[in-house]
Amino acid sequence: MTALGGAPGHPGTESRADPIISLRAAGDRAVLVELRTLGGVLALTSHLAAAEHAGDVDVVDVVAAATTVLIVAESASAVARAAAYVRSLHLEDAAHTPGRLVRITTVYDGADLDELAQLAGLSPEALVASHSGTVWDAAFGGFAPGFTYLTHDAAPSVPRRTSPRTVVPAGSVALAGAYSAVYPGESPGGWQLIGHTDAVMWDLSREDPALVQPGDRVQFVPVRESTSLAATAADGGLGQGAGPSQPAGPSTSDERGPAEGSRPAEAGLVVVRPGMQTTIQDLGRPGRASLGVSPAGALDRGALRQANRIAGNAPGDAALEVLLGGLELRAASDQVLAVTGARVPLRITAAPAAVVEPGAPAGADGPETPQARAKDPSTVREAPLDTPFALLAGETLTLGIATEGLRAYVAVRGGIDAPLVLGSASTDSLSGIGPAPLAEGQTLRIRPMLGAHVVGLPEVPRPLPGGAVGGATVLRVLPGPREDWFTDASARAFFGQEWTVTPQSNRVGLRLDGAPLERAREGELTSEGTARGSVQVPANGLPVLFLADAPVTGGYPVIGVVASADLDLAAQLPPGATVRFVPLTSSEGTSHA
Repeated sequence: MTALGGAPGHPGTESRADPIISLRAAGDRAVLVELRTLGGVLALTSHLAAAEHAGDVDVVDVVAAATTVLIVAESASAVARAAAYVRSLHLEDAAHTPGRLVRITTVYDGADLDELAQLAGLSPEALVASHSGTVWDAAFGGFAPGFTYLTHDAAPSVPRRTSPRTVVPAGSVALAGAYSAVYPGESPGGWQLIGHTDAVMWDLSREDPALVQPGDRVQFVPVRESTSLAATAADGGLGQGAGPSQPAGPSTSDERGPAEGSRPAEAGLVVVRPGMQTTIQDLGRPGRASLGVSPAGALDRGALRQANRIAGNAPGDAALEVLLGGLELRAASDQVLAVTGARVPLRITAAPAAVVEPGAPAGADGPETPQARAKDPSTVREAPLDTPFALLAGETLTLGIATEGLRAYVAVRGGIDAPLVLGSASTDSLSGIGPAPLAEGQTLRIRPMLGAHVVGLPEVPRPLPGGAVGGATVLRVLPGPREDWFTDASARAFFGQEWTVTPQSNRVGLRLDGAPLERAREGELTSEGTARGSVQVPANGLPVLFLADAPVTGGYPVIGVVASADLDLAAQLPPGATVRFVPLTSSEGTSHA
């Protein structure tokens, strides 16, 4: 186990009542704090929120779970400061401050109500009275945006369904373990259903999309089916401590705001062919993990920054992430572009020839077609990678199939104008937040340049998997936080073998194939926060390397976390590529930050 020190306390003393068990490194940008009780979790998250407000710690995300808190920071030094702060706490002296009260009107007609009542030795009416007569604490976010685990001190333990449902309707009120929750959207699930509500648990048109947030209190209000739930849900279901949320559509402007006298975005590019998958990406939406929202953003952040730098943009401006190649764009007006990342051939085809007026003599070969222009050497030129180039009105840029790497990044001078959702224009493939992948015929609007922004110079290509000699790509890994769940032989095998990237890999994670790893213990891990770069090992023993769209929590043990500096390289691994992991110590991980 890669530990960052034991529980807090005065030197030479032990406190059996200390809520903190240990601190475990979760890569070079996060630490996992293990606690004895959910009360300790809630107290720690309250302390961290106050410390961040006071400037004592600088963290990106705090992900609470049943008995753990994952603290994510921007740098190794910020993680070290946060860990030192946690070790200095005496949580037994801390009192959790009650949050706002959210009332959720509920029809208790769930498919599992009678069975659950029988298991509890109660009548259905008594079970409903128990569930609705209690004020629940919103403990932590779940596997989907808006899904919040609710608990209380006397909550009974309810088994999950032996066979999960393939579809659980949105608004289902459910129980599992010592928790209750409301499904924010339709999804598979194994929780026991006791009712439903029309309350909208997740709505991006609200200033705070999640109706229930960690720290809130929740009371379920029983109503009959004939009662209009929509009327009571219209104000967000909020009771004391909060007012109604006012709908407001997603912002379509940059968070920086338009400069005085600025021009609106103009139509700049038309999608002729979208390729296999092309999405709009910036640097993502960190800081929302407590709501179940993944950071998303460009998988190869270095390539995104480089493309924007060359095009003369801000580092985090929105650009295109192109999977494998195949994208074709036509300029509606003169543009300056830069393409970085995967090695893709770039071809620019000239604009169509002038339209021949009726009655005028046609050329010997008849009307000019796009196919004919593409075959005519006089109308086609190559464009360079990692260098700014012009795409004039009417010209078409074609990205060929990648010969090295997997993802190319196309930046346009000014930046792509796309709606901001939770502060980012990025597409999150898991939750569906953000714009849809590009489609044929779509017009991309380009922001006008404001102020003095100089187009960059050509740059050296960034490293790609395999290197000049090919072979396995080496990724550095900080072991833990759950390497003690695996046998010593499996830990050696994890670092000793070459793993193959499978075609099932995507923006959520790289699925790897090789000799399966064996666990050293039985049972399942209680869900806990997972950092970007976590190598999670499910029951089949084959690792999954989490990327930007991965869920914020997971229920499988993480054997190690890839160094932050190596994640851009991991993002460029195509199916069939081989990977070898090499271990880092905590000190080495810090030095590579």
